[in-house]
Amino acid sequence: MTAIVTAKNINKRFGRHQILRGINLDIPAGKIVGLVGPNGAGKTTLLQALLGLSVAAGDISVMGRDPRKERAAMLEDVCFIADTATLPRWISVEQLLEYVAGIHPKFSRQRAEKFLADTKIRHSAKVRQLSKGMVTQLHLALVMAIDAKLLVLDEPTLGLDIVYRRRFYDALLNDFYDQDRTIIITTHQVEEIEHLLTDVLFIHDGEIVLDQTLESFEGRFLKLIAGQDTQQQARSLHPIMESRALAGREFIFEGRSVDELMALGEVSMASLAEVFVAKVTGVGGAAEKHS
Repeated sequence: MTAIVTAKNINKRFGRHQILRGINLDIPAGKIVGLVGPNGAGKTTLLQALLGLSVAAGDISVMGRDPRKERAAMLEDVCFIADTATLPRWISVEQLLEYVAGIHPKFSRQRAEKFLADTKIRHSAKVRQLSKGMVTQLHLALVMAIDAKLLVLDEPTLGLDIVYRRRFYDALLNDFYDQDRTIIITTHQVEEIEHLLTDVLFIHDGEIVLDQTLESFEGRFLKLIAGQDTQQQARSLHPIMESRALAGREFIFEGRSVDELMALGEVSMASLAEVFVAKVTGVGGAAEKHS
């Protein structure tokens, strides 16, 4: 399968601070990839490097192009919205729609209108009259209406309430995504996008600490609730995290079988959110990939 995004040994420093540490990525077409990490982990810096917005050491290819040398051509098939994205405050919604339609050959006015129909945004309103949530909705409508092969969303639902966050992700799946398009979403709220993803990347302190398909994830990580009499046995199996639970102690394991753990207590699949916490706060931390 052809890779849409390839990155090899990406490193980035700001002064004395190492922001990205030897990152390697290979993202095929038709994937919805969650780039998940705590604030300050390097998510936005990595996206900026991939899109040619920031210079980093290493080799990068996006849509078969080097974003540092061929950024204009690359952006014909890439859409990006950042968490800090802003729109001109003086412009009206109608003027903005006309402007984007005039400069981007792959923009669909009809699709943008469809997204806006589910909001309370008036075409006559100026951006400065809209709430933060409405500005986010407007920007998302513009980006989602462009026929891009790669959609990159950096914390896309900041400023939206839970109802509109759900509507946005439903629209992302039903009206934008298909097997020819690839979506990368950054967030620190993994539970909000877990149901969307085909693949997940956990980034922590500038390193990829998990690179996994959701299909393989389900069989690799297990949660055990162990009582007082089996907790020491559980620890001997080297969990990647241990924490307090109402019925005893909770352990997260990587690469253990259900049969190994069943005699020690209650076993279930670990969620993405639980594994994320384990990877960034527990024993784990080495970069690895399991497909």
